[in-house]
Amino acid sequence: MRLFGTNGIREVVGERLTAPFVTAVAGGIAKSIEPGRPVVVGWDGRTSSPAMGRLMSATLAMGGHRVIEVGLLPTPAVQYNVTRLDAQLGIILTASHNPPEFNGIKCIAGDGLEVPRDVEERIEASVAAGEGRSVPFDRIGEIRSDAHGAERYVDGIVAQVDVASIARRKFTVVLDCGNGASVPTSPTLLRRLGCRVITLNGHVDGTFPGHLSEPTEANLVDLERTVPALGADLGIAHDGDADRAVFVDASGRYVPGEQTLTLLAREFVRRAGGGTVVTPVSASQSVEDVVRPLGGEVVYTRVGSPVVTREMLRRHAVFGGEENGGLIFPGFQLARDGAMTAAAVLDYLATSGELLHVALATLPKYFLVKEKVHCPVDRRDRVLELVAADVASDGSRVLTLDGLKVFRDDGWMLLRPSGTEPLIRVFAEAKTRERAEFLANDGLDRVRSALQRAGPNPP
Repeated sequence: MRLFGTNGIREVVGERLTAPFVTAVAGGIAKSIEPGRPVVVGWDGRTSSPAMGRLMSATLAMGGHRVIEVGLLPTPAVQYNVTRLDAQLGIILTASHNPPEFNGIKCIAGDGLEVPRDVEERIEASVAAGEGRSVPFDRIGEIRSDAHGAERYVDGIVAQVDVASIARRKFTVVLDCGNGASVPTSPTLLRRLGCRVITLNGHVDGTFPGHLSEPTEANLVDLERTVPALGADLGIAHDGDADRAVFVDASGRYVPGEQTLTLLAREFVRRAGGGTVVTPVSASQSVEDVVRPLGGEVVYTRVGSPVVTREMLRRHAVFGGEENGGLIFPGFQLARDGAMTAAAVLDYLATSGELLHVALATLPKYFLVKEKVHCPVDRRDRVLELVAADVASDGSRVLTLDGLKVFRDDGWMLLRPSGTEPLIRVFAEAKTRERAEFLANDGLDRVRSALQRAGPNPP
């Protein structure tokens, strides 16, 4: 029984994600670890998150574990607190950028990284067997609250950047919290960096009334309008659990995540005098283009921050991240971190003296198009097999590290099953938008054609 996807468990509340299900998973977690060092529990702003958090904490305590509840915090803030509170495990109730009807469970190891797959498998086995952990009355664990998690996390980020240089620039920033978990941390951080901050959707609401929680261009039209209307220097937006940050420049132009990834990869390799950057197969060719002349190298992984962070740890990488705005700063912590990304961009602009659009203009020009097509989970393997056979017949170079990446002379397309939804995601990149859109549409057409031809996968 597989419960964990690319980034934890994610299900629809009231369907599979019910109180008995959460309790069963909590029991599996309680069974998979020994009482001793505490377990940190935190959650995002979804309507079900506090209740799920209390179910998790109570079940762990009934299993003899000491629990520290840090409450509503961004995912990276919980990860940061796991290490600072000397916990053996962290549990985050979050569905990140998914629609409001979803929620999920994410497990963090004592080093602050997502737990490896073998730990997830132990939890899944305990859940499948209906196992939990029960202790006598005199060994019940305590549950205590820690109200300093946000302050601890913001202090950590502030120590990573040149606060004086940022403050001298007197940036005006429009911050779109997206009604999510960044509300208790990012506005405070930006003000401590000396910015004038105007917030949009700056109150927590798990129904996401401002816009859906994924910070795509289509969801950020208010931010794009507000930045130039107020004469702000830039806009910043987070997803629901604030492990990502995306930007809008002073003119109101949405900055694709791959451009921020490329900009900061170049900067951190330059500062280190070389080094390794780790990024998934979905990353832009521009990352290689900018780091190789500086003595850097790029290592590609499967998609998903758990894979990226552990590869970064193994290779002592200087920087890493994904093209969706989820960037990782190993000098701070090995976690996708939206607030640290915001601070790092401000730090770059302050120390370089550049404006955001000027800095981005120095990068190689590529266009990345992202699409998706519905595909039942039990048919997607067969669909990709059929597409692979189709593209192999025309002599294209194919990479199967994660999904199917097809290289053309003037670009590439990647077809990859979603780890959380019944979708195949289609990425395509080229040096013109028209060619990238053509490649993306070609990928969509190939998936749809294969889906018509594919029967259910064999059991």
